[in-house]
Amino acid sequence: MRILYDSQDPACKQPFGVLTEGQSCSLRIRIPKDVGAGAVQLVVEREDSSPAREFPFAWDGDDAAYDLFCCKFSLSAKGLYFYWFRITAAGSSFRLFREGSDTNIEAGDRWQLSVIPADFTVPRAFWGQVFYQIFPDRFAREGTPDLRDKLQPFRLREDWGGIPDYRPDPATGEVLCNDFFGGNFRGICSRLPYLRSLGVGILYLNPICKAFSNHRYDTADYLCPDPMLGDEEDFRALCDEAHRLGMKVLLDGVFSHTGSNSVYFDRNGCFGTGACSAGPESAYYSWYSFRHFPDQYDCWWGFPTLPNVRELDESYLNYIIYNEDSVIAHWLRLGADGFRLDVADELPDEFILRFKRRLRELKPDALLLGEVWEDASNKRAYSQRRRYFVDGELDSVMNYPWRSAILEFAQGKQDGAALGRSIMSLAENYPPQVLHALMNPLGTHDTPRLLTALMVDCPENRDAQAQLRLSPAQREEAFARLRLAVFLQYTLPGCPSIYYGDEAGLEGCKDPFNRACYPWGQEDPRFVDFYRSMGQLKTTVPALQTGSVRVTEAGEGRIAFRRQSEAQSVLCYVNRSGPPLRAVAHTILFAQNVTQDGDGFLIPPGGFGCFEE
Repeated sequence: MRILYDSQDPACKQPFGVLTEGQSCSLRIRIPKDVGAGAVQLVVEREDSSPAREFPFAWDGDDAAYDLFCCKFSLSAKGLYFYWFRITAAGSSFRLFREGSDTNIEAGDRWQLSVIPADFTVPRAFWGQVFYQIFPDRFAREGTPDLRDKLQPFRLREDWGGIPDYRPDPATGEVLCNDFFGGNFRGICSRLPYLRSLGVGILYLNPICKAFSNHRYDTADYLCPDPMLGDEEDFRALCDEAHRLGMKVLLDGVFSHTGSNSVYFDRNGCFGTGACSAGPESAYYSWYSFRHFPDQYDCWWGFPTLPNVRELDESYLNYIIYNEDSVIAHWLRLGADGFRLDVADELPDEFILRFKRRLRELKPDALLLGEVWEDASNKRAYSQRRRYFVDGELDSVMNYPWRSAILEFAQGKQDGAALGRSIMSLAENYPPQVLHALMNPLGTHDTPRLLTALMVDCPENRDAQAQLRLSPAQREEAFARLRLAVFLQYTLPGCPSIYYGDEAGLEGCKDPFNRACYPWGQEDPRFVDFYRSMGQLKTTVPALQTGSVRVTEAGEGRIAFRRQSEAQSVLCYVNRSGPPLRAVAHTILFAQNVTQDGDGFLIPPGGFGCFEE
């Protein structure tokens, strides 16, 4: 018999998950009688030098085989804590740790417990919405691109839908990312009714500021839209129309580095104002760290075209955050509703916190989302434990952990148990308001296309990647896997995110082959119809937008979970390949390959469905 404690079981811990400052928490542990436990202590630790705190348990009765002990405590200081138990029996003591969902004596991990600010809020307008991510050069084009200010060689493509350039430039040996298809603001604006038909509530745009690459992560001017996309009035018109249709607009904020060919750095001497061209006389010189002027400087991951900035430099802080026409103020004034912070792990906590405070001062319902690839509640980056939630820095993050778990389940690489653990781990570790606003992608500009990722491993050879296409049989199997994966994406907490073109059946390996043009007029209608039905489900079922989650079964190729809101309880089932699942419920909200079975429903292999209790 084992000592019984499961932090995800409401019989053992109340409330579930994260606490706020000063909030009371109750723990209950069951210890076999033959242990002879006389005392139990809760030991709560932090990773700094502060001493551990201990809280005593009280005996709370027994049953046939177990003694029950309970403890009530609170923590007044926000932060990331870890806890374990000390149990005294027969004059000696031992420590109890976590091993998976079970317990173990003198070995294992500590339980995690985050305490967040009592006033930590996330704008409700973003809870449970559908994201749509657009790579602006490749989504839609209306009118003639403005080619002014293109100061380096570029190629304007007329073959919409052609394979993006990927071979190195013969002269430099670099992949220049300087082929443009001319997607623009007016093109996006013209397609907003289509996006609304998918249930989209949030547009997330990859960088739109003036730059010299097609991905535009090499910012040349933070305060100017890229002329190929349009001018400020075009952007304002896009935001106005999106708002009229009930959609928010989220911009990509690239603040860990700029482009080398920018008004700020100016390595090529095009502007005469930059730190590299004007030296210490430049207003931007203090932004950068030169090891040897002008040719040796800190740059992002060793790319000389992306010089790092000193984010806490006073001049930089004023330019991005505090000036009357700061970058934040400028784009909010034009209609943006928030930012996604590129490479948030590489931004100082202090920078993010200042950014968030100013963002909220200027627009109280704006969203700040971070690019984080791991569990953001306990993330370590550059030897520092990040404070994204315990300091209320970020409203949300990109939820890559669920992406990985969902894809592996849909591919048959795991039986559902790992997916169940991943779901409940983040539900326990993330504040509920963050969970409701999570950006849940299955594909992005940094990953292979969803359809491709579900079916094959991309080869290393770039020419092979460029030519890789699924066979008709592979494509059918990938579509079946996609439906299952997308159903999970839309029924789990947070905001499902469509990477433009995934809903049309686009294929593609890694960058740049995942950044091809949207195939207007050549979409696979089966894909579009399925995504549209998922959007309808997500936007009309309240429990799927703001309900809690509890995994009720996971394993044998199956997973089931309950979404519970104040007014509604919904059951979701996915049976990839296991024995039939039985759902006892009143109403089908959505189902595929599901049959009526007496007073309930039967979900055979290949079936999935959402039911209201």
